[in-house]
Amino acid sequence: MTTTIEATGAPAPRWGGWTRTAIAFTAFGAALFISILVSLCVGRFSVSAPRALEILFRAITNPGMSVETMDERIVLLVRTPRVIISAMAGAALATAGVALQGVFRNPLVSPEVLGISQGGAFGGALAITLGIWGVPLLAIVFISGFSALVFVGLLARIDGRTEIITVILSGMVVGSLFSAMVSLLQFIADPNSSLPAIVYWLMGSFATATWDRVLISVPGLAIGIGLLWALRFRLNVLSLDDAEARSLGANPDRERWLVFALVALIVGCQVAVSGIVGWVGLVIPHAARLIVGYDHRRLLPATALLGAAFMVTIDTLARTVTAAEIPLGVLTAIVGAPVFAVLLRRHFRDKEAR
Repeated sequence: MTTTIEATGAPAPRWGGWTRTAIAFTAFGAALFISILVSLCVGRFSVSAPRALEILFRAITNPGMSVETMDERIVLLVRTPRVIISAMAGAALATAGVALQGVFRNPLVSPEVLGISQGGAFGGALAITLGIWGVPLLAIVFISGFSALVFVGLLARIDGRTEIITVILSGMVVGSLFSAMVSLLQFIADPNSSLPAIVYWLMGSFATATWDRVLISVPGLAIGIGLLWALRFRLNVLSLDDAEARSLGANPDRERWLVFALVALIVGCQVAVSGIVGWVGLVIPHAARLIVGYDHRRLLPATALLGAAFMVTIDTLARTVTAAEIPLGVLTAIVGAPVFAVLLRRHFRDKEAR
């Protein structure tokens, strides 16, 4: 069921004095900058790029500036917090995806495999059904998502050991259970008030992004990304067979669960502020891996940059393509499903070729 992801330290090829990795990082950084600038400028109220940059520069150099004009309000109070949350969520989900794919040695794994997203979805649906909003809703979502990970850990541990296949199967069981409970809440929810709110929230959106939500979600997302980056060498080791990893001094069981806990932190913080956003953790790592290779020292930052640019672009499209905002889950699925189909065909073709 697993496909080995090799960690290689082979030198990258060079073109005109630039390595392929340097070119890729430059391109990903430029894509992120352009996507952020476009997101700040476009919408029902357009702002020119020089004016948007001027407003940001003034806000950074003069934090206490008064926000008076319409374009300043649009850029600083509406679009900037939304761009920050979407970029951080995209980077975090993509980083979580690449970490899980390394741990499971399978490029078809995503954060949803552990049931954390479904657990968070249940917490959010429960809070909305009970009429709970704001910070308490975010807390319930996070606790519910983390509880799903605990259940997976308890189910997967057999005779004091945790095998990868039992973690995957336990994640599927727990995810299915929480999905069923979400369906039950939708069945009993008020069809005129809470049910539409639950359905729209489950499809994902950054429409409610504010500076308060930035302060709630971004620290958790940044901590998750930073600690996974600190584990980049260990992820290379965990990508090997368990016996090889132990021979190199690693404790696969303990370190694997540390990665799972960080993924739970990331997904919990993301789901709490924007609902379910699927496919990012599956598609972006694969795209980055094709360009920078399998070494997590390069793959993690490349995936973070590409994931941030992707999510900001998707969010910009979601709020500008039509008069009514399109849920993020719809757009990410339109991109992710075809890519997943290609990955699946490639996976089985490679398996038959061995």
